[in-house]
Amino acid sequence: MQISKAIITAAGQTQRTLPLQTLVDRDGTPKAALAILIEEVIRAGVEEICVVVCPGEESNYRAAAGRHASRLHFIEQPSPLGYGHAVWCAREFIGAKPFLLLVSDHLYLSRSAKGCAQQLVEIAQAEKCAVSAVQSTHESKLPYYGAVGGRLVHGRQRLYQVESVIEKPTPTEAEQRLIVPGLRAAHYLCFFGMHVLTPAVMELLGEAVQQAGARGGVQLTSALAKLAERQRYLACELEGRRFDLGASYGLLTAQLALALDGKDRAEVLAGLVELLAARSGN
Repeated sequence: MQISKAIITAAGQTQRTLPLQTLVDRDGTPKAALAILIEEVIRAGVEEICVVVCPGEESNYRAAAGRHASRLHFIEQPSPLGYGHAVWCAREFIGAKPFLLLVSDHLYLSRSAKGCAQQLVEIAQAEKCAVSAVQSTHESKLPYYGAVGGRLVHGRQRLYQVESVIEKPTPTEAEQRLIVPGLRAAHYLCFFGMHVLTPAVMELLGEAVQQAGARGGVQLTSALAKLAERQRYLACELEGRRFDLGASYGLLTAQLALALDGKDRAEVLAGLVELLAARSGN
């Protein structure tokens, strides 16, 4: 299963401006969050990238992409009918091929020589099925993420057979349906904002779009729940962390993580120590 195309969704009302924010990357270069995310995709060996945007916003995203703008395709989501609908809008770009999917308001920091997207793509290609990246997350964060339940694949570490998928579950729902053996108490496998999906997902989203009509509300998690019933679908904990730019202090946390992982780490640490010392002296 060769992954040659990627979708980045950027049409959500709460995420539209976040990918346009400027951060200083690990190499010390100021870049828009979108450009950093595109480089994550390119490191995974994916060359064709589609960005789903709100009507009239292509120029903003093209400018934010910088030197990578020429490799981007843009598709508008005409109405805010849900995340799943935004993905479905790129169906003609994808065709009948598997694809990498990312949200535009997350950044990723790998703990290995391979980027998070590269890790995920390699796992999906080896397993020849859909794979969603997940991260062990405390139940207090369940209102912000979709989550999966399942069981560890025999003989593998951090790779799970998905049996259930719930969008933003309550702690009670999670305790009843999303317990995964081996995780810490009160922790669940929540989505990382990154998936490799098969063409079957587009078919499921198409069915949901037809049923919803103009009402909208088409969610990706509903399609993934059906996918888990129809074909092999895995979840994997990657060697890395996600940073949700839309969370409280999300941009600040992502910037600190990038800085502490980059070439100016010593300078950044010295500045933080100086700041903390000044605060403790007041």
